[in-house]
Amino acid sequence: MWYFLNVIFNILNKKIYNYFPYPYFVSLIHLVVGVVYCLISWSVGLPKRAPINGTLLKLLFPVALCHGIGHITSNVSFAAVAVSFAHTIKALEPFFSAAATQFILGQQVPFSLWLSLAPVVIGVSMASLTELSFNWTGFINAMISNISFTYRSIYSKKAMTDMDSTNVYAYISIIALIVCIPPALIFEGPKLMQHGFSDAIAKVGLTKFVSDLFLVGLFYHLYNQIATNTLERVAPLTHAVGNVLKRVFVIGFSIIVFGNKISTQTGIGTSIAIAGVAMYSYIKAKIEEEKRKKSA
Repeated sequence: MWYFLNVIFNILNKKIYNYFPYPYFVSLIHLVVGVVYCLISWSVGLPKRAPINGTLLKLLFPVALCHGIGHITSNVSFAAVAVSFAHTIKALEPFFSAAATQFILGQQVPFSLWLSLAPVVIGVSMASLTELSFNWTGFINAMISNISFTYRSIYSKKAMTDMDSTNVYAYISIIALIVCIPPALIFEGPKLMQHGFSDAIAKVGLTKFVSDLFLVGLFYHLYNQIATNTLERVAPLTHAVGNVLKRVFVIGFSIIVFGNKISTQTGIGTSIAIAGVAMYSYIKAKIEEEKRKKSA
């Protein structure tokens, strides 16, 4: 379900950008639909809403802020370049995670982990050099999203609570929505009011436009929710392998659906990057497992 919803989300999202190139507003819609879904779920008691206080809000705010920034910049990247290329750049996330662990948290990252990241950096560089859809807007925003999601994971560890993952994700979505409203209004508000909405409706009709936005928001929320619930139930190694395979699925399906032409070098670079991520994930999960055994 996680993979299926993720692939559908990525394909529908890119199709919307092909006729409605407003990533800040679309990012906002993703979160609006998710928040409405959470509020309806809470109202019927599935799940029961966990109480929240000022202390919890302070812990969750940095997580939600990074989630919001990462979400918007990811979408700016998806709108600017091919989905397959955006996901190849986002394969660099473990590199930023390792750098943050070593230099911000001050925790030693084993040499074997740094070594496994070399193919990721080389692969992404190779893919970028010959990517036909390459532009700096897409590349820089994908890199900012990598940094944002790295900080999100750092703050998430600090914000570990007894609250279940469904409630935590619901609160993060609500705060992230509030964070994302001002940039959407500032960067895209005037253009949307002048011609953005009318152009999209003229191209596809009001019914399709509204239903596409609703569905993409629903798929976005559900894939994140199911990913969170799944990762709670599996071992670190399964989680790591699952994340890598998810990217392979999305890249593969997006190339098939959109018929993106990719150069041989881009294809080889993407494969090397994904193999590097798989190697990094495997080594990291093994290290985590050994730590757990020692502490047990």
